[in-house]
Amino acid sequence: MNLEPVEFLKGALEIPSVSGAERLVAQYLAQGMERLGFKAWVDEADNARGVWGHGPLQVVLLGHIDTVAGVVPVRVEGDKLFGRGAVDAKGPFVSFVLATAGLPQELKDRVTVHLVGATEEEAPSSKGARYVADKLEPHYVVIGEPSGWQGITLGYKGRLLVKARRQKDHFHSAHHEPNAAEELISYFTSIKAWVEAMNVGQGAFHQIQYTLRDFRIEPAELEQVAEMSFDLRLPPRLQPEDAVRHLLAYAPPTIDLIFSGREVPYVGPKDTPLTRAMRVGIRQAGGTPVFKYKTGTCDMNVLAPHWSAPMIAYGPGDSTLDHTPYEHVEIPEFLKAIEALRTALVQVSRGGVPRVGERVDGR
Repeated sequence: MNLEPVEFLKGALEIPSVSGAERLVAQYLAQGMERLGFKAWVDEADNARGVWGHGPLQVVLLGHIDTVAGVVPVRVEGDKLFGRGAVDAKGPFVSFVLATAGLPQELKDRVTVHLVGATEEEAPSSKGARYVADKLEPHYVVIGEPSGWQGITLGYKGRLLVKARRQKDHFHSAHHEPNAAEELISYFTSIKAWVEAMNVGQGAFHQIQYTLRDFRIEPAELEQVAEMSFDLRLPPRLQPEDAVRHLLAYAPPTIDLIFSGREVPYVGPKDTPLTRAMRVGIRQAGGTPVFKYKTGTCDMNVLAPHWSAPMIAYGPGDSTLDHTPYEHVEIPEFLKAIEALRTALVQVSRGGVPRVGERVDGR
C-alpha cells in the first residue's frame, strides 16, 4: 500500500464500492489508517473507522465511501485524478485521513479525532451515519462532501420520498372516466402547482424542488394499477412532516401514499469556532473562504437531529462532476484541502472543549 496522498486515494478509487458493497474499500482505508498511526477497524455497518488522539475535545470527520454505479476508469491525466468517488466522496474522506495524520503529536492529549468512512449514503438507508449517530458525542463535525477546497458548506436541503398507487376496477375505454394512470397524473399536476406557488419570490436554496422518479402501469385484465415515485427537496422553511400534511391534503382518498426518507433540512450558523478555524485554514493555504448552501442532501441531514454540535461539510472537488462519466478531482485542490483542514483541526484542538453555551448554539 502506497500512502503517498495521490496514490492512497487512487488505491481507494480502484476498489469498487457501490452502496451495500463497501467492505473491501473499508478494509483498505482501515489498513491505511492503521499504518498512519490511527487505531483503526471496520465496524458492524462496514464503516471504515479510525481514531487519532485521546484528548477531551471530540471531533468527528465523517465522509461516505460508497458510490453510485457506473465505472469511471481510474487514471491520472495531467493534474486530474479520474475515478468514481474521486469527488463524491472518497476524495473528501481520504483528505480527512491525511489531514489528521499530519497533526502535531502534542495535540493527542487535547483532541480525539474520529474518522468515519460511512456506508450507504448514496442509498436511502444512510446505514453508516445512522450506525454512529448514537455512539459518538462530538463537539465539532465535518461531513466529507465536495465543496471545493475554498468552500465551506453550511446547509443542505431536506428530502421526502413519495410512492403513490392507484388501483381500480378495469372498464371499457369508451367510458368517460379517468383511468388509474390519469388519476395519478392529475395528482402529480396538483402537487406541481402547489410547489410552484410556494416557490414564488424564493431563491434557489429556499425553493421546493420536485422530481418524478418512476411511473409505471401494471397490465391487468380485471384491475388497473398505476404507480409513481417522486421526491421533494425541502428548504429550511418546510419540514418533512409539514410536506406530508400538504401531500395528503391534495390526494383523493382513492390514492394510496407511502412516505420515506424524511430527511430534515439543515442550515448551520456562519460564526462558530469550527467555521472560524476553517476560514483560517483556507486563508493560510492561499485561498478565499466562501460559504455555500447545497440543494441536495447528505449525511449532514441524517446526523443533525442527533448531534447539536457545530457542523459543516467540506472537501475537495467540483460537485457538478458528481455521478458523471467525467468525475475527477484536481490534484492541487486535493492537496490544498488537506492543508486547509489540517490547519483548521490544529485551531480547534488548541481552542479546547467549547463552553456549554458555545456548543448548544452550534445549531
